[in-house]
Amino acid sequence: MPAYMIVTAKIADRERFLSGYATATAPLVARFGGRYVLRGPGASLLEGDFGDGASMVISEWPDKAAALRFWNSPEYQQAKKLREGVAQCQVLLIEGDKING
Repeated sequence: MPAYMIVTAKIADRERFLSGYATATAPLVARFGGRYVLRGPGASLLEGDFGDGASMVISEWPDKAAALRFWNSPEYQQAKKLREGVAQCQVLLIEGDKING
């Protein structure tokens, strides 16, 4: 069953975030079997208390185990350090079937 990683990020320095963290992370996502479904800034908060104006990233993985291999890999742990002081993130991982129709 596919899994989806959903990231909401409040980015303080977008240029630094994109040139550092995003550049280092994108090849790792592909290497570990993931693919981006959505990447975009400027989310509109409709309910809740986190995410107004935030960037959103959704990646699809073959299964939850693949996403966790990426998340827990030494390579990603190094890349993740590049967002320290640059972005506040909320990350969710969920399994689910695609809904067609």
